[in-house]
Amino acid sequence: MDLGIGSRVEHPNFGKGVIVDNGTEFYNIWFKSSNAVKSIGKQFDGLRILSASDNSDTSSVVNMADLEFMLHKVFDDRSEISVRVPIASKWQGGTLVMKPLEEGMQGKEIPVETFFHKIVMVRDRLRVLEQQINAHKILSDADKVDLQQYITRIYGSLTTFNVLFKNVDDAFKGTGKE
Repeated sequence: MDLGIGSRVEHPNFGKGVIVDNGTEFYNIWFKSSNAVKSIGKQFDGLRILSASDNSDTSSVVNMADLEFMLHKVFDDRSEISVRVPIASKWQGGTLVMKPLEEGMQGKEIPVETFFHKIVMVRDRLRVLEQQINAHKILSDADKVDLQQYITRIYGSLTTFNVLFKNVDDAFKGTGKE
């Protein structure tokens, strides 16, 4: 049975979710417990159907990926209403000093808050990119999964900067954390 957008399911690890996009081999499912969309193979046996919707008319359905993309776009365009991510208090008022090895070359000092803001912008733009990939109409499910894996690796590379975040939930998570 091919489940349609809006079908409610339960995953053994991720809990209850709603199908927000339906590809040829994967469902994109938004899981409440992680507040994230995950791609789950249609052949996965552990997915329990709570309530099914059919695929007969998806023309009037707005999927979660499209909605999230549009919200990110609105927030990005109107940065004064975007969510402010707090920096850890030990870094407030601090300075990032970059000193070149070669003597006589000028170094650079910037407020840690400015650097932190740039890191948060990178994180937010990666999230928008994820949503664009999930909502893409032409990419195959396999291509979407491949691109998602690259983004996850980028998040993993950025975990070095997690010391700057006040809240653990705002920090970068690579493949090691779920």
